Amino acid sequence: MSTKDMDPVNYKPPFGKTLLLSTQHVLAFYAGAVVVPLVIAGGLNLTPAQTIHLINADLFTCGIATLIQSVGFWKIGVRLPIIQGVTTTAISPIIAIGLAVTGPDGGAEGLPTIYGSIIVAGLFTFLAAPYFAKIVRFFPPVVIGTVLATMGITLLGVSAGDIINRVDEMQPPQPIAMRSLAYAAGTLLIIILVQRFFRGFLGTISVLLGLVIGTGVAIALGDASFSEVGTSHWLGVTTPFYFGAPRFALSGIISMIIVMIITMVETTGDVFACGEIVGRRITRDHIARALRADGLSTTLGGILNSFPYTCFAQNVGLVRLTGVKSRWVVALAGGLMIILGIIPKAGAVVASIPGPVLGAASLALFANVALVGIQMLSKVDLHDARNSAIVTTSLGLAMLVSFKPDIANVFPSWAQIFFASGVTIGSITAIVLNLVFFHLVKTRGEDVALTKGKRLTLSDVNAMDKTQFVHTFKRLFNDATWPVERAYQSRPFEDVQHLRDAFQEAVLTASRADQDTLIGAYPDMAQLLLSDEGAAQQISQDVGSLALDQMDDKEREEIQELSDRYREKFAMPFVACLGALTSREQIAKKGLRRLENSPVQERIIVLSEIVEIANDRFSIMLTNANPVRTAWSRKFERLD
Repeated sequence: MSTKDMDPVNYKPPFGKTLLLSTQHVLAFYAGAVVVPLVIAGGLNLTPAQTIHLINADLFTCGIATLIQSVGFWKIGVRLPIIQGVTTTAISPIIAIGLAVTGPDGGAEGLPTIYGSIIVAGLFTFLAAPYFAKIVRFFPPVVIGTVLATMGITLLGVSAGDIINRVDEMQPPQPIAMRSLAYAAGTLLIIILVQRFFRGFLGTISVLLGLVIGTGVAIALGDASFSEVGTSHWLGVTTPFYFGAPRFALSGIISMIIVMIITMVETTGDVFACGEIVGRRITRDHIARALRADGLSTTLGGILNSFPYTCFAQNVGLVRLTGVKSRWVVALAGGLMIILGIIPKAGAVVASIPGPVLGAASLALFANVALVGIQMLSKVDLHDARNSAIVTTSLGLAMLVSFKPDIANVFPSWAQIFFASGVTIGSITAIVLNLVFFHLVKTRGEDVALTKGKRLTLSDVNAMDKTQFVHTFKRLFNDATWPVERAYQSRPFEDVQHLRDAFQEAVLTASRADQDTLIGAYPDMAQLLLSDEGAAQQISQDVGSLALDQMDDKEREEIQELSDRYREKFAMPFVACLGALTSREQIAKKGLRRLENSPVQERIIVLSEIVEIANDRFSIMLTNANPVRTAWSRKFERLD
């Protein structure tokens, strides 16, 4: 059998080529891998020796986790070219758990409680993997967005402590503080400039470059040294429970379970993306296998002095970039990580990074976690009083506990665990309020659709037969019926968000043939924009989406040429959700940017655009069915 006929996922390239490609994966992964234990060690004020041990334990366990995911055994591991690494989502709650035990001065005494929480969260993930589809309904974007925003914001104080080196305890503090601020500002500036002006691999290691350059300057000026490297051993293996037997605290366990639910969502997305890149249709069984691997690896992380694990998106992107789809390349990368994990000198080099430089890097990481949460919340209907109550109450309580941690002493000892950190109380509040507002309290809720002058509630939709359901919602997909028929199988719908999710999942989890047929049912931009207004509205089936500038002949030619170039390269129509695109310039800019994508990446984007179009149309249905609420919203829109 020729290599062309082999399954690219199971193909084993020659060893020399495999080693080279595996090394490339390790380089792409290394920055994200070492930054997490480094930031955690800085937040907990660990000693250099303890920091070195955390870094080596992380690399060692990352290698094992990657082998579990890519090679797999029994029903564990998705057996795709996926690298496992520590999730950055876990940084904030891990530091919060540790400081809740030790107080603001930190120390290794909080690590056993951290690892106890990680072990329980890993076991939860392993057992919950087959039932994830049901659990995730209790964690909609309003909850996950609030949790992420809370995690990022509440831990910015830790970054500030690293940057100023606790100058309030030093005499005289001002010269030291100014020098520390200069290092931090320089490091942050480097990170920003790399993110702004570089793309591809260099863009993904902006934090690593900031750390390397910032540390180099500090060494040159005599404010840092590699003295720990000389005293470190060449060989050392982490031992189970190196920092002591695990301890279990309810607040810490809850925080880490929430983290793992968020990473389960991330892993699901990464597995779908990887499946699309390598040409594998991803099923629920694949997702369950991947999540079991996450759970097992996280449990091992708690035992081997490391942290929670998930798929590394940058390595999924590297698979797309190189076109090498072999899982054995990734498996060998896991072996290389294990080797790095037993060389303490490698960890000592990383541990020599000075506090202000590390503080700037952690500030960028924490702020980005908060940004992801804000981005998720931007997609939530905050005109709904229930959603706004969840966000404001959760963030308010989280900030209260973060600014005044002594408030926990007001409560009885059994209740103090819920006020151990802002992350804990904010997360618990968001989850409980979501359950109360959307799951426990049975209300009529908003109307879902308006058909023949009759408003349909969610109960009406759940009572529909298949024919009625398809007839009501087929316009979401240009009258294509199969996505609506698949969504119908998800009944009964618990709320409007569940109904919306069903339409999205129907498209994104369908077979490639069905997806190709659906893509072909949509007009390209030239057909849509160059038609007269009446014809365009009939083609697009959208209301108010074509309020574009009048185009002259040159602009018409450019749109037509763009659509032709797009179809020539990708063999499908240039489909885009107009949404906020209100000018020809914006459409052209977006189209030119998408022409730079690979066919695999662009196919994913087209499906996402189709889902966004369906989302907009669904929102229009909600608007038409809820005129009072819509009129109230428009009163505020006029104030913009």
